Amino acid sequence: MKVTVERAELLKSLSHVHRVVERRNTIPILANVLIRTGTNGLSLKATDLDLEVVETVPAEVSQDGATTVPAHVLYDIVRKLPDGSQVQLEAGGERGSLAVRAGRARFTLQTLPETDFPDLAAGEFSHSFKVKGAEFRRLVDKTQFAISTEETRYYLNGIYLHVAENAGKPTLRAVATDGHRLAQAELDAPEGAGGLAGVIVPRKTVAEIQKLLEDKDAEVTVSLSATKIRVAVGAIVLTSKLIDGTFPDYGRVIPAGNDKTLLVDKADFAAAVDRVSTVSSERGRAVKLSLGDGKLTLSVTNPDSGSATEELEVEYGAEPLDIGFNSRYLLDITSQLEGDTAELKLADPGSPTLVRDSTKTDALYVLMPMRV
Repeated sequence: MKVTVERAELLKSLSHVHRVVERRNTIPILANVLIRTGTNGLSLKATDLDLEVVETVPAEVSQDGATTVPAHVLYDIVRKLPDGSQVQLEAGGERGSLAVRAGRARFTLQTLPETDFPDLAAGEFSHSFKVKGAEFRRLVDKTQFAISTEETRYYLNGIYLHVAENAGKPTLRAVATDGHRLAQAELDAPEGAGGLAGVIVPRKTVAEIQKLLEDKDAEVTVSLSATKIRVAVGAIVLTSKLIDGTFPDYGRVIPAGNDKTLLVDKADFAAAVDRVSTVSSERGRAVKLSLGDGKLTLSVTNPDSGSATEELEVEYGAEPLDIGFNSRYLLDITSQLEGDTAELKLADPGSPTLVRDSTKTDALYVLMPMRV
């Protein structure tokens, strides 16, 4: 194999694929990236057996071939090469090595045979649809913070993607929950998504999708089967296994009868929560919200460090209510709201609270209260 590629193109591609490779591997080949020449240039592929990313970059191919080299080492080499340089990759002979040349710099890397590299066979996809990058990225961004990190409830370790119905219209809906909070976002169901059964997209895959959707104008092709998801953006194709589990009936958690409405300036509320939570305990992070007529008092009491209170003017006309929340969760949710005003629908100190933008209805959040 002999190929020449522009350093910036190679670096950009390696930055996408090398992230999939785990730093510690018991299987040596999984630490490598597969480099293969093709009709469209140079193809780079990395996998951890659950997730696979393939990207093609333009290149001048002098001799066809394929090999695998340590992904993180190659990425670090290309990252440190001078801007604008042409990188030549050459493999061949019996030495089992890849020569990397750029200007006066030369590196020789140990290789492993490309025949040993695993392939994440995807099989047939039952559903495929196209969606704007900005819209799909928004679905992911609005919900990913609520993904559970608790490994015992593995079915909560991802985003539940499915077709639902809102006001009589089919929607593509994403939901994530960790048992303390729930995030839901949706968009009009794209053509081809009809009849899609719910799938759970793993946390690591969600993080990679976020990074691949940097270009908000790009069109994304999403393909799904019962066990795999494939996301194609431009020259990048990401394929991942899905979580094999049953997502809970989240609809039962979303409160429908909360009759107390609080309207508060989002920025003022977030800043006040952030300030008073400075004295909260690292473990509890509890902040108490005391609601009265047109007034909200936020307070934190920590026996070890002190106390804090702050008052805000709000729109609230229901009976007085004291309720506690985890301040970190409150800040996570308010950071997702796009409008100026946050709307909280409350019931009582022991029931879940519904949070949403006062003007937008395509995303909502549910937060479980804490005892304070």
